[in-house]
Amino acid sequence: MERNSSCSAGIPELAANMRIGVHNMEKKNIDWSNLGFAYLDTDKRYVSNYKNGAWDDGVMTEDATVTISECAGVLQYAQTCFEGMKAYTTEDGRTVVFRPDLNARRMEDTAKRLEMPVFPQERFIEAVVETVKANEAYVPPYGSGASLYIRPYMFGSSAVIGVKPAEEYQFRVFTTPVGPYFKGGVKPLTLCVSDYDRAAPRGTGHIKAGLNYAMSLYPIVTAHENGFDENMYLDAATRTKVEETGGANFLFVTKDNKVVTPKSDSILPSITRRSLVTVASEYLGMEVEEREVLFEEVADFAECGLCGTAAVISPVGKIVDHGKEICFPSGMSEMGPVTKKLYDTLTGIQLGRIEDKFGWLYEIK
Repeated sequence: MERNSSCSAGIPELAANMRIGVHNMEKKNIDWSNLGFAYLDTDKRYVSNYKNGAWDDGVMTEDATVTISECAGVLQYAQTCFEGMKAYTTEDGRTVVFRPDLNARRMEDTAKRLEMPVFPQERFIEAVVETVKANEAYVPPYGSGASLYIRPYMFGSSAVIGVKPAEEYQFRVFTTPVGPYFKGGVKPLTLCVSDYDRAAPRGTGHIKAGLNYAMSLYPIVTAHENGFDENMYLDAATRTKVEETGGANFLFVTKDNKVVTPKSDSILPSITRRSLVTVASEYLGMEVEEREVLFEEVADFAECGLCGTAAVISPVGKIVDHGKEICFPSGMSEMGPVTKKLYDTLTGIQLGRIEDKFGWLYEIK
């Protein structure tokens, strides 16, 4: 029977039960310093199937292929969701995963919204830890700037021809080593205000559904063709408030060093953004506001950044609204001072250089 997953109680304690004994893992012969942000096959992945109302026990496999019906729910009606997180080698040589409990909780919220069976949060964390442990030779060494990207995902696997949820599902976790997001140093981004809507007010913007990313592909390709790095999406109802980009939340810094993040029911609750907000208030003693941000306010901010797993914070130097430029005082050459402090502090926690006050790191042993 499927385990009860309606409550996340006990999940933070799960890390304490995952001490599997000290081991030495010889790293793969990879040119870590030249890794890009692209898929590289690793040795093992985790697979569990849902059938007849229950998840099976799950297995680790070397097979990287997925075999499903041509009429599978994921292929016909995009019934799929995913998460993304990273494993790091800390300064003292430990392998750690950053806040997988929040990814587990978010995937549960997503599954419920998409009429998919919940993969229990405790099992989600166990699967992530097991997959990282099986591929620990691919976790890049400390100081390389690289990390092991972890991708849990779920999809409808049984045949569906009428518009309805699938009856069978597959949950998988794979890993791939990736290089630093900013190769050759940080270059602030140039954004354009998109003519397209990312999410409807009562749609699926608040969950990590694959369909959200499919609809963002045309606008991002168009933005790139026009010389921009990313889109700024405004709210669909009024087009007066800042929402997010195709794959990251916004974070602004006021001229008096207050951190401001947009609040909306149709943006994805970024784990990186939530972590940065805590870093700002609890580590750096800064004032933080999560509130609606009107687009007309944007020109008054001192700094702007995009928060996400890949880069932690990507600085924004300029936003272009149909030819009208908004240039931030932090400029186009480097991160602004507050953004840099937030970045250095959070990455310092992830790499074990700064004390992990809140138990965010799950150690693989």
